[in-house]
Amino acid sequence: MKISEAMFSFLMGFFIYSLVEILARGYTHWTMALTGGFVLSVLYSLNRHTAITLIKSCLIGAVIITSVELLVGVIVNIILGWNVWDYSGMPLNLMGQICLPFTIGWFFLCIPAYYLCKAIRLRLGNTEISVH
Repeated sequence: MKISEAMFSFLMGFFIYSLVEILARGYTHWTMALTGGFVLSVLYSLNRHTAITLIKSCLIGAVIITSVELLVGVIVNIILGWNVWDYSGMPLNLMGQICLPFTIGWFFLCIPAYYLCKAIRLRLGNTEISVH
């Protein structure tokens, strides 16, 4: 993977996730922007494989995002006490940091991410991978 691909995928995740949060909640936190950048970079790396299907990418992506969300939540919300989010009122939550409804949401958010990752690869010169 080229450094330009890694940087661009990080920046796209950084800005797009921040925008999604601002549209959904009215605000975001800098830790969420960094998390969004990291997650899209991981998804970009995952989607480098031509054999991965959209559904498989979404399933794996939802697990990755939920895992990263748990890790970041434990650090920023529980250890540091910054209270960036709290899913305690959501059904099937774990320590108020992750919950099943958001995991399902991450699955669906991985659909445009899948195509975005393919488009980034095509745009940055690696044309052997086609968008399915």
